[in-house]
Amino acid sequence: MSKQDYMNTSVQEPPLDYSFRSIHVIQDLTSEEPRSGLRPLRHSKSGKSLTQSLWLNNNILNDLRDFNHVVSLLLEHPENLAWIDLSFNDLTSIDPVLTTFFNLSVLYLHGNSIQRLGEVNKLAVLPRLRSLTLHGNPIEEEKGYRQYVLCTLPRITTFDFSGVTKADRATAEVWKHMNIKPKKVRIKQNAL
Repeated sequence: MSKQDYMNTSVQEPPLDYSFRSIHVIQDLTSEEPRSGLRPLRHSKSGKSLTQSLWLNNNILNDLRDFNHVVSLLLEHPENLAWIDLSFNDLTSIDPVLTTFFNLSVLYLHGNSIQRLGEVNKLAVLPRLRSLTLHGNPIEEEKGYRQYVLCTLPRITTFDFSGVTKADRATAEVWKHMNIKPKKVRIKQNAL
C-alpha cells in the first residue's frame, strides 16, 4: 500500500482501542489485546495497525513514558496519528510527546489531573489540532479557562465537546487584551 493510499483509506479505519484495560504504563500496550469493535482492524504485512486513532481512555496512566516507541511498535504510520483519546486517566500534565504528532486533529484529555493552565501552551505547535477536551481537570476551575485555551489555540473548532463560535473567539480576544500582558521587547544597549 503506497503512502498516498494509506492517507486516503486509514481515516476510515476503526481505532486501536485499549480503553478500560487497567493499563498503568504505556509499555503494557505491547502485551495487551486491543478491544475489538464492529469492524476488524486492518494490519500491514508487518502486523502493525493501519489506523490513525489510538484510544487509551479509562485507564490508570499517570505518564506517557516510551509513548513514541510503543506507538511505533503498534502503528504502521505513527506519524499519521490523528486522534488520541487519553481521557479518564491520572495524567497531571500534557506530555510534550503529544506535540510530536503533527497530524493530530483530535485530542481528548478530559477527566485527568492536569493542574496548570499553562500546560495548554505546549499544544500550540500542533497545526491540525481542531478538537480538544480538558474539562474534568483541575485547570477547569481557573478563572478564564475557556478564554485562555481559545486564545492559545486559535485553530480549534471544538472545545470540551462544544463548538467554538465567533462570539467565543471575540470574548476570548477581549479577555486576552485584559489579562495577558504583551511581552516586552528588550533592546540590548550594545546594539544601539
